[in-house]
Amino acid sequence: MVRAADGATRRVTDLLGAGPAAGRERFSETELRDLVAANTVLDPEERRIIDEVLVAGARLVREVMMPRTEVVFLSAGLTIAEAARLARSATHTRYPVVDGTPDDVVGFVHLRDVLLRPETDPRRTVGELAREVKRLPDSKRVVAALAEMRRERHHLAVVVDEYGGTAGIVTLEDLIEELIGEIHDEYDAAPDPVHAGLPAVVDGRLNLADFAERTGVTLPGGPYETAGGFVMAALGRVPVAGDEVRVGPPVDATDAAEPAGGWLLR
Repeated sequence: MVRAADGATRRVTDLLGAGPAAGRERFSETELRDLVAANTVLDPEERRIIDEVLVAGARLVREVMMPRTEVVFLSAGLTIAEAARLARSATHTRYPVVDGTPDDVVGFVHLRDVLLRPETDPRRTVGELAREVKRLPDSKRVVAALAEMRRERHHLAVVVDEYGGTAGIVTLEDLIEELIGEIHDEYDAAPDPVHAGLPAVVDGRLNLADFAERTGVTLPGGPYETAGGFVMAALGRVPVAGDEVRVGPPVDATDAAEPAGGWLLR
């Protein structure tokens, strides 16, 4: 599966002019779809992956990034010993390092950088160990960002907004998952449970495409990119616990014997 996805992704990024072979002839998405349809060599799995890559590749990095409000930043002034104590309860392997505010990212550290150093050099600071970090504009397309990060061998990138501030971070895994589906490892949180008789719990940070895939409901487009953004726009204010937003046509009171399904956003 991974090998097929890797090969299919490379083919698409090259043909769209986003991969290492970007200097060769480029094809539009429509032309590429026609080529795939006419190709008799591709197996069904490769066709499926290429189709998903084309759909997901048109999305922007800001739609799949982890927003800055959810990012754990490490201060450059922390000693390795202090950072190690924080890292022992970590759920990530790479952390952006800041010199002041989240808009001043000076690099990143890997979990092993801080866990393997304390005993030998506990007074060194996180800033001294920080590695160079990749930066991507939030308007970059997913498929182009993936190709660029793979080509330059980066696993983490800081996403920058149009004002030059830190919008969030994105990992190579995030981009690959957007194209070929979820990749689970030991650091991933358990999926939200669906309790009998209660609405499913859905992360408000899900982008609209992922929300549709998870629930089967397509939310209307608007000046937002997430399910939480849709709720805020529909209410016209910051949501509070207990708020409800109806999706779809109004329910006739005469047809309301069966309660409508719903989702709890967190």
